[in-house]
Amino acid sequence: MPIDAYLNGTNIALVVLAVVIGVLVVKGIKIVPQGEEWTVERFGRYVRTLSPGLGLINPLFSRIGRRINMMETVLDIPEQDVITRDNASVKVDAIVFYQVVDARRAAYEVRELDRSLTNLALTNIRSVLGSTDLDEALSSRDEMNRKILHTMDEATDPWGTKITRVEIRDISPPTDLLDAMGAQMKAEREKRALVLEAQGYRQSQIERAEGDKQAKILQAEGDLEAAKREAEARERLALAEANATESVALAINKGGHDAVNYFVALKYTEALSDFAQSPNQKTVFLPLEATGILGAIGGIRELLSELGPTGGNGGGGGGGTSAGARAANRRSVPSGGAAAPSAAVAPASPPPAPRRPAPGSDKG
Repeated sequence: MPIDAYLNGTNIALVVLAVVIGVLVVKGIKIVPQGEEWTVERFGRYVRTLSPGLGLINPLFSRIGRRINMMETVLDIPEQDVITRDNASVKVDAIVFYQVVDARRAAYEVRELDRSLTNLALTNIRSVLGSTDLDEALSSRDEMNRKILHTMDEATDPWGTKITRVEIRDISPPTDLLDAMGAQMKAEREKRALVLEAQGYRQSQIERAEGDKQAKILQAEGDLEAAKREAEARERLALAEANATESVALAINKGGHDAVNYFVALKYTEALSDFAQSPNQKTVFLPLEATGILGAIGGIRELLSELGPTGGNGGGGGGGTSAGARAANRRSVPSGGAAAPSAAVAPASPPPAPRRPAPGSDKG
């Protein structure tokens, strides 16, 4: 069948209708990407919002109004000159992070959202810095960020926009002000160094004084303890000497005169021997009294006679010794062969011991 048989008015109308329907279907299908929301307008009026994914609209009476980005967006705030409360001129720039939470209000409640947010940020930055001193602005930047964030968030709530963060990136004072601040900082640091040095010197002096005080206290306590110990030692020594003297006196009273004479004579002769053997003594003088040495030796003889039966024979020896003592009393004995000078005065000799008759003398 020839093709001209199909090209009548009805078939042409059906073809045109099919093409139009296909075009309308294609226009009515909308695919919204993730992170965006599209508003639908019908005769210029907002109808609904298309969420991410596949959406259908009436292409004859509806159309897509605004494509709103729902992701968090950063907005760069340009640099501006701001005068602080203490009349310091500084340059400030910042960044603002925001996110649209309501596409309808962000699309139809504000015109040019980015420009509006930029001007709002500039105004609030100028307001906050204008009520703050320069030193405070440089040291409390976080506090200023919180103030600006709170003010902008309240202002953008009707726009369906949430301000998530505000960051002041840089505060730049002029060069002359920086020089003055540097000089001030240097002076403050020098002052702090001097104060710390003075405090350190003061503390060292206090510690040194405390150390001297403790040392003197300890030394005084040591001296006191030593004096107490020395006094106690002297007291004990005196007590011991008193006890010894008392014991000797008791022994003498009980009849120990002969023993006392023996020990006195023995010590006397030992002292003479040590004096004669001294390396510093070249000449030994014997300024002795014959009666004293004879009395001591006589006491020894009587003691020996009482102790043994040979005491009588010892008497003759004692007499010989007494004769030798008389001869020694008349001269001095030189230690190194040199002539002895005149005799010096010797200390008093012990008293002569009482002589008892030897056994058997009554018979003679």
